[in-house]
Amino acid sequence: MRKISVVLMAVLAATVLAPAALAQEGGGASSVNWVALTAGFSMAIASAACGYAQAKAVSAACEGFARNPGAAPAIRFAIILALVLIESMALYTFAIIFLKVS
Repeated sequence: MRKISVVLMAVLAATVLAPAALAQEGGGASSVNWVALTAGFSMAIASAACGYAQAKAVSAACEGFARNPGAAPAIRFAIILALVLIESMALYTFAIIFLKVS
């Protein structure tokens, strides 16, 4: 008997509440700003790549200084130029993201 009363109450609740629930407007889909999200990921990837490349370049320059101290001016110029070009990748990525998102 108890099982039947629980089922009847559930059916009664469904018939009373269903029209009100179905008459409501559908909620709008949550709008995720995919441009900003992918921009953040691309900046993170570019920054990680720049950090890795700069670390490798400085490591190679230090090794070059240690092996041949007489070539220090040439190595110094090459490493500064390399670091500028590596860092420009992150700056270009930031500029493209800034123009794309705004």
